[in-house]
Amino acid sequence: TTVTWRIIAHKAGEADKTSGSRTFTTLLATPVEDKEVIPTQFELSQNYPNPFNPSTRIAYALPQNSYVSIKVYDMLGREVKALVNNEMSVGNHSVNWNGDDNNGIKVASGTYIYRITASSFVAVKKMILIK
Repeated sequence: TTVTWRIIAHKAGEADKTSGSRTFTTLLATPVEDKEVIPTQFELSQNYPNPFNPSTRIAYALPQNSYVSIKVYDMLGREVKALVNNEMSVGNHSVNWNGDDNNGIKVASGTYIYRITASSFVAVKKMILIK
């Protein structure tokens, strides 16, 4: 592909000034296929953003089809919200939490724990909600 360009300078009250034409040639581009990479191990990522308000995203990876449970707990260990509770396919996934509890009521500012259980994998991380 050949690309040609020219620069035009414009200043109020003066005639436009134009540069000479310039060209360059590019090689043919090779298309990139959008293929999902299958994870090789279970993983629970740190939520983003953290601290958050009003919502945050929790990403996780599954190297095999698994029954997945992701729950949010307060610092006293009480369940606040069940985010995921079903069979999930292999791959990279994410879930959003908007700071509400299982009854749809917004929770208070503070530190919360989120926990994933998938197959025999269990992981826990902290997140902070600031209002």
